[in-house]
Amino acid sequence: MTIDNLTLVLAQDGAPDRPVSPGGTPPTTTIESTQDPSQGTSLDTANNGDATTSQGLPMVYWLLPIALVFFMFSMGGRKDKKKRAAMMAAMTKGDKVQTVGGILGTVVEVRDDEIVVKVDENANTRLRFSRTAIQSILESKNAD
Repeated sequence: MTIDNLTLVLAQDGAPDRPVSPGGTPPTTTIESTQDPSQGTSLDTANNGDATTSQGLPMVYWLLPIALVFFMFSMGGRKDKKKRAAMMAAMTKGDKVQTVGGILGTVVEVRDDEIVVKVDENANTRLRFSRTAIQSILESKNAD
């Protein structure tokens, strides 16, 4: 439907210069179309009579960047998980490690779910930690 097909008719109560009284009716605007109503508008015909589908399209433009950012963040997390799993698998006896709590020590024994760390050389103090409690390997015995 184009502007050429429309006729704009303004109907106003009273003369144009006279203001509307508080109890009077406000000016009304009427839009009439010269097109046959049985044919429908070009928008209705293109969308099978459903004009709401064109309004839903901009939502895709908002969701696409959000999904892309979410995907990028999840990819970074996977990379870190793989790096940490490789570090845990490479941990051997004699490595100097730091725990999440900040305790520094030397790995004495590596078990399936836990690590035994020697934290004091003089008193021969050993602590057991879960594998997940190891934050980083400071010096690897294999690197020497």
